[in-house]
Amino acid sequence: MPRSVNHVASKARRTRILKLTKGYFGARKNVWTVAKNTWEKGLTYAYRDRRNKKRTFRSLWIQRINAAARINGMSYSQLMGGLTKAGIEINRKVLADLAINNPDAFKAIVDKVK
Repeated sequence: MPRSVNHVASKARRTRILKLTKGYFGARKNVWTVAKNTWEKGLTYAYRDRRNKKRTFRSLWIQRINAAARINGMSYSQLMGGLTKAGIEINRKVLADLAINNPDAFKAIVDKVK
């Protein structure tokens, strides 16, 4: 008796992943085994980089705050220490945004810390 396989389901499964790999380079988009491996590896990178994004942005905020603080005659560490002593609870994300988009408000905060 011939072997019975559910070709409809297996083809649908392959088609779904091949659609997800559309736009990849070379065999990564149309050869089933290569496309499947690439897609799985991409999921791993996506998971990892969702966490790395948080580190990268914090680093960017610190650089921006440091640059703006030095323009106002203070270092990053002095500014952050002064904020703690003055009891000003403002996070790095907001401080970096103020430094870029509203330098006058940032200067007022630095003056309060001094």
